[in-house]
Formats: sequence, C-alpha cells, structure tokens
Amino acid sequence: MCGFPTPTDTVTPRQPRGRERAISGNRQTSWAFADAFVAEEDALRWARDRAREAGLRSVSPGTGAALRLLAATVAAKAVAEIGTGTGVSGIHLLHGMRPDGVLTTVDTEPERQQFARQAFRAAGFASNRARIIPGRALDVLPRLADSGYDLVFCDGDRLEYLDYLAESLRLLRPGGLVCFEGVFSNGRTVDSGPQPTEVLRQRELLRTVRENQDLVPSLLPVGDGLLCAVKR
Repeated sequence: MCGFPTPTDTVTPRQPRGRERAISGNRQTSWAFADAFVAEEDALRWARDRAREAGLRSVSPGTGAALRLLAATVAAKAVAEIGTGTGVSGIHLLHGMRPDGVLTTVDTEPERQQFARQAFRAAGFASNRARIIPGRALDVLPRLADSGYDLVFCDGDRLEYLDYLAESLRLLRPGGLVCFEGVFSNGRTVDSGPQPTEVLRQRELLRTVRENQDLVPSLLPVGDGLLCAVKR
C-alpha cells in the first residue's frame, strides 16, 4: 500500500470508520466554485487557448490563484518555474511576485515559450520580468544559484519530480516554497489498483516531502493537486 488515504478511509481521526463523509454534490459544487473564484484576464484565457490547441496541460484557475497567493505571501523576488508551457502559470506567479521580481522559467519546447512571451506581454509585464530558458530542467537547474530563489514551481516531467525536489532544496532560501502540480494524477494517486510508474513516483514524492524534517508540507486540493512545502 502507498500509505495514503483511500476513498474508504475515514475523513478525520475523530470520525469512526463506517461514518466517513461522502463527497456530496454540494461539496463538488463548492470545489468548482472555489476553483473559479478568481477571475482570469484576457491574456490568461488566450494562453489557455494556445495550451489547449497544443494538447498541453495548464494549471486550473484555482491552482493559478493559489500560486499567485503563495508568491505574494513570500514577497517573491526570484521564482523558478519548471514547465513554461504557454505561460498560464507564469502569469499567475508574476502577478503575485514583487513588482521588481523576475521569473526564471524552463521548458523543453522553445516554440511554446514564444506563446508565453506573448502572453506575458499581453498581461502587461515588461520583458525583463521573465527569463525564459529553453532546455531540459535537469540540465538547466544545476546552473542556477544556490539559495537564490523564493519559490520553485514544478510542472514538468512527472517522472523527474523527485530530482526536481533535490534541486529545489538547493535553490531555495530558508523560508522559501516548493510546489508540485498534478500530484493527484486524476485520482490515481490514492487508487489501490495497479498504477503506472508516474503514479508510483508521485506517491514516493508525497512520502518524501511529508517525512522530510526540513520541510513544512501541505497538500492543497486545487486543480489536480498542488503539493507545497516550506524549507525551514
């Protein structure tokens, strides 16, 4: 077993087994309302359309709003993003960062990064607010400065998430945040049936973050799951 709750586990320690709360229609409606609570501007909608056309995943509006909030909470001046896509998450991060903050974003697809450049510009951000680097994350991250970042957002290759965690801990200053997108794997992370390697890696990531004494973790139920942790 993966060690994570399954749909038959109790919701809280205070509820006896057999009396757990089911996920009702009202709760699903509430989650949907929460995910769409922060309105998105034209530039974000344009970037989402480009992602959809390219067959790319982009963060949900609720996940984007959470990233914006987290960047603002740590008054982020330097953020590293793994997985530029067409700029959806980048716009949210930039909105939350300090006005003089710089987003360093890495992706293997430079053609799609051009869409991100257009989206950032349409959202009103100066060109010097984003440093866009084409390349594989595990080749680029080692070249970034130790303890030089306030937040690292990981939305790249799910099979490499544990490697991203190791690099993120080096990149982050004390008090900095690391966030991983998509850790629910469309519900498969807590499914007790046989799962592909990607899901097994997600479970390993969750265990590693939860058990690391140098991290203060939280798993946010937005989008497809946002795993966050503060570096002590």
